[in-house]
Amino acid sequence: MIKVAIVGASGYTGVELIRILHAHPEVAVTCVTSEQSAGRPVSDVFPTLRGRCDLILEPLEPAGIAEQVDVVFTALPHKAAMAVVPTFLKMGKDVVDLSADYRLHDADVYGKWYEKHLTPELLPQAVYGIPELRRDKIKEASLIANPGCYPTSVILGLAPLLKGKVIDPKSIIVDAKSGTSGAGRGAKVDNLYCEVNEGFKAYAVGGVHRHIPEIEQELSLLAGSPLAISFTPHLVPMDRGILSTIYSVPTGKVSASELITLYETFYEGEPFVRVLPEGVLPSTAHVRGSNFCDIGVVVDDRTGRIIVVSAIDNLVKGASGQAVQNMNLMCGLPETLGLDFLGIFP
Repeated sequence: MIKVAIVGASGYTGVELIRILHAHPEVAVTCVTSEQSAGRPVSDVFPTLRGRCDLILEPLEPAGIAEQVDVVFTALPHKAAMAVVPTFLKMGKDVVDLSADYRLHDADVYGKWYEKHLTPELLPQAVYGIPELRRDKIKEASLIANPGCYPTSVILGLAPLLKGKVIDPKSIIVDAKSGTSGAGRGAKVDNLYCEVNEGFKAYAVGGVHRHIPEIEQELSLLAGSPLAISFTPHLVPMDRGILSTIYSVPTGKVSASELITLYETFYEGEPFVRVLPEGVLPSTAHVRGSNFCDIGVVVDDRTGRIIVVSAIDNLVKGASGQAVQNMNLMCGLPETLGLDFLGIFP
């Protein structure tokens, strides 16, 4: 049995990790931490866990935590993660980090979008944990940079087109929408019920969202050359889910059926990517609570553009589910173990 710690268990990604790992046949969650709620049962913070996970939330003491477990999930804000990850690694623990701290390869780029990186020497060993593209490297890694939610939806949506040189990499426009859980559990006026209910708004407009460098880094690797995208996120008054609508210009004439065949071939055998038939588009309602990414492809013959629509649950495939998928690969377990559950509908 693999003993696991969830560092930062009082947030949405933390409770989602507990929910998923509770049903994992090879894992025991033996340690959960929270600075604000230390000393309380985690089931007091999240009543859905009552009678199933009543662990006491511990203060964050990296060395003591490392002595108890085999794998550590760090579900902390940026900078807080990089302050503790080095200790876990030095003590021989595998780490799946759900923050942004190890996603960017260049410390200067991280500094531009966040703040000065405290442990740039660890960046070369961190593997960007998108299993569909990095499976072999993930299996050998000790530090996984778990992708962001928006980036997961965009990268999976564009990978076949960029890898196949089907589109002009300078033409990419992403219009993405997220449920409010993507902003975290902290109290913010902009996320209050009266602020978001019956509303729909764009935010971080004009190339300033922090996921942009992460998306561009990975898309550039797929394209084989640096690229820039136009990315506009929106907040939707729903709990969870991300829908990304991605526009690009093809390098030659293509049909929807040809592109769907391209996607089906690219993602053949992938357990959590579902390429939809021609004429069918994804909905966040159909991936809610699951680790699936659903992808639909359309060709707009009038404008000559390819339109890709991808849908994920931002807390599962966009965070905690993908983190467990990465852990399975790191630990030599079947990739789908503990994750092969259906979504919730309605």
